[in-house]
Amino acid sequence: MKKSTAKASRKPAKKAAAKKVTKKSAKPAKKTAAKAPRKPLAVVTGGSSGIGFELAKLFLLNDYDVIIAAENAGLANAQKRLAPMGNVKAVKVDLAKESGVKKLYAAIKADGRPLDAIAINAGVGTNGDFVRDLKIKNEIDMISLNVVSTVHLAKLVLGSMVKRGKGRVLFTSSIASLAPGPYMATYYATKAFVSSFTDALRNELKDSGVTITTLMPGATETNFFRRAGMEDTAVAQGSKDDPADVAKDGFDAMMAGTDKIVAHSMTSKLNALAERILPAGLAASMGAAESKPGSATQ
Repeated sequence: MKKSTAKASRKPAKKAAAKKVTKKSAKPAKKTAAKAPRKPLAVVTGGSSGIGFELAKLFLLNDYDVIIAAENAGLANAQKRLAPMGNVKAVKVDLAKESGVKKLYAAIKADGRPLDAIAINAGVGTNGDFVRDLKIKNEIDMISLNVVSTVHLAKLVLGSMVKRGKGRVLFTSSIASLAPGPYMATYYATKAFVSSFTDALRNELKDSGVTITTLMPGATETNFFRRAGMEDTAVAQGSKDDPADVAKDGFDAMMAGTDKIVAHSMTSKLNALAERILPAGLAASMGAAESKPGSATQ
């Protein structure tokens, strides 16, 4: 009798244990929601208007998230106009100052993504007789923006691109880089620097996976002429290219890894050809006729 009692007492214990195990195994596994991959990141300097604004549009339409940078009051409005096309962040900075370049780079780093593409596009011009008319502060400020910030920003962003073995950089130069420019002497020289600088970088980085493209516009319908105070010049009053066309040429060239592109119209292309082949003295005389203050009515 004692044996059978012991056996009977063990059976319920086994059944209870089985129930406990079954209950535990019935809990549903936790599901983790898959995060959607983030879009590639692009940056456009001088993105508040003109060619830069149109480049920002093209990046957004090609499925990039974009950071636009500029120092003027139009930046907030540009962001508002671009917002329906995608994710765009505006960073207000004065790139003519070292602190402005560092601030923009900090914003790029804070995003957390690798930088896939950048259009180093910001630039300004001045107009007048260098010795007798122009203020040296304005000339130096222009050099700081057109040259120094270009070098500084390129140095900051290219290192990580080269380490990744991937990246696209579009530099906005000008057909002005091809000849001397009386009455815009410093401006023409800054653009000659950009073209020379990008040609050298392209050679250094040819096996890195990073492409360097130089955009060389002719006269373009932007705020450039007004800001340079040259609305009374022949070039400002002449035919000009649409910034959307210029930006499209530059964007397509960058995406294709093309070395350089003269944009956009046949007039701009012919002017670039003339500046390449004419003697410097003759090219300078032709430039003077276009850029001399008051030449629109002479």
